[in-house]
Amino acid sequence: MYSAQELVTYIESLAALPSVYYRVREELESSNGSICEVARLIEADPALTTGVLKLVNSAFYGFSRKIENVEHAVLVLGLRQTHELVLAISVSNVFAGIRPQYMDMRRYWIGCMMTALTTRELAHLTCNPAAGRLFIIGLLADTGHLVMYQTVPELAVEAQSAADVGGEPLFEAERRIIGCDSAEVGAALMDNWKLPTNFAEIIGAQITPRLAGKYAVEAGLLHIALAVSKADRYNEPSEQALQCIDPRIWESLGLNSGSFPLIREAVEINLSSCTAMFFPCMA
Repeated sequence: MYSAQELVTYIESLAALPSVYYRVREELESSNGSICEVARLIEADPALTTGVLKLVNSAFYGFSRKIENVEHAVLVLGLRQTHELVLAISVSNVFAGIRPQYMDMRRYWIGCMMTALTTRELAHLTCNPAAGRLFIIGLLADTGHLVMYQTVPELAVEAQSAADVGGEPLFEAERRIIGCDSAEVGAALMDNWKLPTNFAEIIGAQITPRLAGKYAVEAGLLHIALAVSKADRYNEPSEQALQCIDPRIWESLGLNSGSFPLIREAVEINLSSCTAMFFPCMA
């Protein structure tokens, strides 16, 4: 049996965010942070520069005028959104380097993007000002499975089979067979990456949102987003997917469960283009 921290430690050397991300973040969080210095740090990394300019000029952001250079991009985005964009690009690059034997990475990337887009859509519907950050949290929500399939692949397959064949909830099968569930592993990875505290708390509470404490609302949005992603992956009717969501979660968010099919449809429209933008290696 393994703890979440043990699994993350095993994968630590492979799943590490690049140093440029931390340098950019340090500058962004500094009281003396400079747009010029942030731009200089990004421009020192050709892949990051390309990714930032590609994404900031895409429909994902929807700016009316073409942005020609990184400094202009940082100025237009603002420091917080720049941090989120740099993190998203860094994460996608890390994901590209991990290809577990028993994992369909193309399907995994699509699922991550489905969760991320749905979390952002739900944030907009609830007027949550942290839509950008919640998009990144949605993108990272299933990293626990990536770690599991890289470190204990046979046990991960066994747990998935128990869920698929026997109908046991996947998180319960993972706790019984592996010793921890994917949400716990994902939260441990967020701590290992030294991301803002709410990343680990929200991702760790994705199964039971109320456990996120002051972030319970955001964890509730993620919980629903994961149900949408699961429905997309297994081609489940929305009515079936809704049965897995506690009605109290909808109530706590001020949302109507009847909006589930509409949310799902809105996200699916942009799924392919956004997946290709953030994970070009899947093309």
